[in-house]
Amino acid sequence: MSNRAVTVIGFDADDTLWQNEQYYKLTEAHFQGLLAEFAEGNHVSERLLEAEKRNLAHYGYGIKGFTLSMIETALEITEGRVPATVIGEILAIGRDLLSHPVECMPHARDALEALAGRYFLVMITKGDLFDQERKLAQSGLGDYFDAVEIVSDKTATTYRRIFGKHGEGPERAMMIGNSLKSDIVPAIAAGSWGVFVPHALTWVLEHVDKPVEAPRFREIPDLGHVPKLVENLQ
Repeated sequence: MSNRAVTVIGFDADDTLWQNEQYYKLTEAHFQGLLAEFAEGNHVSERLLEAEKRNLAHYGYGIKGFTLSMIETALEITEGRVPATVIGEILAIGRDLLSHPVECMPHARDALEALAGRYFLVMITKGDLFDQERKLAQSGLGDYFDAVEIVSDKTATTYRRIFGKHGEGPERAMMIGNSLKSDIVPAIAAGSWGVFVPHALTWVLEHVDKPVEAPRFREIPDLGHVPKLVENLQ
């Protein structure tokens, strides 16, 4: 057994390793335009968010669930009178989301390169299986990871299972991500280190208070600070 404080490092994917939420925002703006004759943009977004909240338990996280929520919202707002052409447009912009280019976050590659081979690296992400696999392949970052875990949700139980499977347990693991709700709070609850890397467009449903009193909570401005942070814990 290693004496190092951290032996396994988990990385979130969307908006941690590569851009994601900005594409959802562009799609939402397009969706508002499609329903402009039926409702104001802010109202469309509010109803869409309500649908997403309701549907998480049914469809999970990812683009397919988002697309279904747009269709549901269009039907509700128009009281079932939405033109078939609009439904077709919604399906089209959903498909566009599934093929958008992958733009890596600043310092992502350098950080992974500095850590690979010295720590066991695992990508831990929510979302659609095919879409996440596509983005990982197109990002060119896949070779840095020793394991990939695509999960339906991120809870303390999830992190205990993953860090127990791939390492010496959560106490010697670190989770890095942009979502306090999914990446940081449950990882710390599991006994791991939680490193918060803020992103300006983090989805509103992922917002919770920072666990500033937790001894294992850290916050850094970008991934370029990860190698030094990890080294200082050893």
